[in-house]
Amino acid sequence: MKNIFLSIFILSVLSTAAKDVVVTDYGAVPDGKTLNTAALQKAIDACAESGGGRVTVPAGTFLTGTVQLWDNIELYLAHNATLLGSTNNPADYRDSALVLVKGVKNVAISGTGTIDGQGWHQNFNNRGRKVKVSRPYEIFVRDSRFVKITGIRLRNAPMWVIRLKKSEWITIDNIDIYSHSNTNNDGIDIDAKNVVISNSIIDCDDDAIVFKSWTPDFVVENVAISNCRIASNCNAIKFGTWSAVGFRNISIANCVITEAAEDNVRTPWHERMEGITRQPTVISGIALEVVDGGFMDQVTISNISMRGVQTPIFIRLGERDGVGSLKNVIISNITATNESRITSSITGIPGSYVENVTIRDVIFNSKGTGILEHTDKNVPENNKGYPENRMYGASLPAHGFYVRHAKGIQFENFRLLLRNPDARAAIVFDDVKNSSFKNIQADIPTDDQPLFRIIQSQNIRFSDYHSSIPVNTLLSVEGDKTKKIIVDNCDLMGVGQVFEVRDGASKTEMILNGNIVNR
Repeated sequence: MKNIFLSIFILSVLSTAAKDVVVTDYGAVPDGKTLNTAALQKAIDACAESGGGRVTVPAGTFLTGTVQLWDNIELYLAHNATLLGSTNNPADYRDSALVLVKGVKNVAISGTGTIDGQGWHQNFNNRGRKVKVSRPYEIFVRDSRFVKITGIRLRNAPMWVIRLKKSEWITIDNIDIYSHSNTNNDGIDIDAKNVVISNSIIDCDDDAIVFKSWTPDFVVENVAISNCRIASNCNAIKFGTWSAVGFRNISIANCVITEAAEDNVRTPWHERMEGITRQPTVISGIALEVVDGGFMDQVTISNISMRGVQTPIFIRLGERDGVGSLKNVIISNITATNESRITSSITGIPGSYVENVTIRDVIFNSKGTGILEHTDKNVPENNKGYPENRMYGASLPAHGFYVRHAKGIQFENFRLLLRNPDARAAIVFDDVKNSSFKNIQADIPTDDQPLFRIIQSQNIRFSDYHSSIPVNTLLSVEGDKTKKIIVDNCDLMGVGQVFEVRDGASKTEMILNGNIVNR
């Protein structure tokens, strides 16, 4: 009797156990022509009804519209398997997704196969249309938990490649994104928390990795990104422009940024902006933007090497849709070669300051070519403007870094190099408070211009400067609001004059302490 009960129990367990399925067993045809949406969904549903398991897409090309994953499902794309997005848009799509992960948990998309959205097709093209069509994301994860995306290749998205919305506990590892078939081809958009992205390659037309915060009462936080190769025709690593709620406790490390492999959906940047001499280029390597009333707090970015960028670092606190806050950021170990006169910048707006940003251990190899008229440029505030490096025009009045409306800025161990002569100061501080330069070495401007400029700023400490190249003027100190400018522990032997005092600044506010000077 005991054996009978044991046998019944085993049969009961087996009957309810998770079941792996192969989509061809449910009528899917790998010919690239037959629409397989119903067959694929039938396989996924059958697997889910058995308690979950692996749904295998074998080698071959499977044309499909939207397929939706359920709890405890792994969608596995075998080697040489392709899910090919239907071009019958919008009829074959729902919820703006090719692969939809919605309101579920314990889901994986894995394997070595490919998802190709055919985003180049005219049915996904909104240019010139009076009535715009909806375009699907290749993978859309929303309101879900414990999701893994690993190993797969993603190609030719009609819209963003991966969108994460109001989801958490997401792992993305060892994926390969290549998407240059349409506008708005972002790589990975993150409006999620508790996310790890690693060991991946992203090459796309629009922003490559972009944090967006738009879901009410949902903070984008606890995100770690590492060991990625990132290429874009827009921004490589970007926070915003959707920035209504907040970004917190985010780390990005050990990434390489380069120009995209192609640019065939927009007018080339070098034809649109004066001073950009190569194509393609990344707009900004690192762009931190809060312009919609949200906040940014505790962000660290380290060990980033970038080439082919217009602007290495762009940090902006604006008021496009409300004033928020941007503070407590550390950026370190950055090397960059840039291709424009649009300088790296940190800018707030009058009365709302970017706060507590430390940038250290930096080598910028800049294009240069700035001329005298760029040195006195009247930089517009553009408080409500769209946040992008070109929002102030094709140049800024510094060849290395321009900082305005900020406090608690710490620059340490900079090398600001020029490939061509440039008349602009290396760094300009304008309305900056309680900040410091330490060990900043920079190539000398032409036209007898000062090496650094401090404008209407207070409590600025300049230390540990030394150079073997003679400098006519080290610091131009400007404006009647400028107070307490301290120069200490510097080798000033090659400096003609330490301070040039202009526009109402007072010499009594200039303090020299513990320097080596000419005898």
